[in-house]
Amino acid sequence: MSIFGSLFKRKEEQAEPEEMTELPAEQEASDHTKVMIEKIDMVGDADRIVRKVRSGNIVIANIKHLKEQNMDELKQAISKIRSSAAMFNGDIAGVGDEWLIVTPSTARIHRGETA
Repeated sequence: MSIFGSLFKRKEEQAEPEEMTELPAEQEASDHTKVMIEKIDMVGDADRIVRKVRSGNIVIANIKHLKEQNMDELKQAISKIRSSAAMFNGDIAGVGDEWLIVTPSTARIHRGETA
């Protein structure tokens, strides 16, 4: 049979499809780490970010707005996130002047030479 002949078989000639087992969505989602984008507009937003990181998510937070509005509140929010990350063995790093990355204990931020 030619290549085209095998591609265009009649329905009765085609093999029976194998049965597939579908995994529950909850089981798949729990095996993955989520990366969430957040915005820090006030000191209270630090608590929301800490909760998300403690539940196993990586958070990338935009701090630009708070930096422009109130530098003291920004320092307080970052201090709160840093101390919480230290308590649960997470990691925190600033990226540029506008972003903050916070990871749970299952992930580390590499601080070294770029490859």
